Amino acid sequence: MSKPTSYEIVIRGRASAQLLRPLLDDFTIDHARPGVTRLVGEIVDASHLHGVLAHLTSVNTEVISVAPLGGLQESEPRTGA
Repeated sequence: MSKPTSYEIVIRGRASAQLLRPLLDDFTIDHARPGVTRLVGEIVDASHLHGVLAHLTSVNTEVISVAPLGGLQESEPRTGA
């Protein structure tokens, strides 16, 4: 099993705690930037990530970006010269 990876998910608007309740245990919520909500948390595998995104789309949020945080993991190949 792979190690969990920290992800940043940015959604449009100021999402309420009630809307994000299923995600509160796994993510920190940041409203520092106007007009967006930033979620940061550990994703354990691809199915976990898909579940989080399925919840966000099921409550009609607009996902702006999804990105892993940090650099390449040791097990990932490096590309370029």
